[in-house]
Amino acid sequence: MNGQTLMLPIRIRTMTAKNVKINVPFVNGGTTAAAQEAMNKAIAAANQDLLKEQGFPSKDIQQMDGTFEIKNNQRGVLSLSLLNYSFTGGAHGNTLQKSLTFDANKGRSYKLGQLFKPGSNYEARLNAIIQTQIKARQLPLLVDYPGITPDQDFYIADKSLVVYFPLYAIVPYAWGFPYFPISVYEIQDIIDEDGPLGFMMY
Repeated sequence: MNGQTLMLPIRIRTMTAKNVKINVPFVNGGTTAAAQEAMNKAIAAANQDLLKEQGFPSKDIQQMDGTFEIKNNQRGVLSLSLLNYSFTGGAHGNTLQKSLTFDANKGRSYKLGQLFKPGSNYEARLNAIIQTQIKARQLPLLVDYPGITPDQDFYIADKSLVVYFPLYAIVPYAWGFPYFPISVYEIQDIIDEDGPLGFMMY
């Protein structure tokens, strides 16, 4: 990975249907055609997964909005979140979130464990940090803290790794998505320096 790719141009594709509007980001330059294609395919697939999980298409959908947030677009790292809100009746709707992190020069996407050195026991380290934050913030857990999983949700925001959990997973709905920002400097000894987090340290 290198930092030659700074700000990738991001454009929007909009999908509309009855009661449905989905804005999907796509990379439109700034890196190789192969890297663009790989990232855009991954983004499109993640969006389709969210739609499927929300039950689309369905006549029960009264409102569905798909949006996205660019969390990091610098130093050769693109990290973003796709959000899908669906309302089918009842007290409130449901929002799903899926985040993707890429080496923008190669188009490679990363799972959480791939950000760290092999054998680093990153799970225990991150769990300890998150549990400390839960206690300090006095979060009202619905269940005992379950720990992170191999497919744990996360994104990178500048010099922080942000781990998060779905709605209802560990805290009440009113608290929204529980986010746990972790400075790269707090975990720099276990970070893979050739991966996205490593490049954010400098």
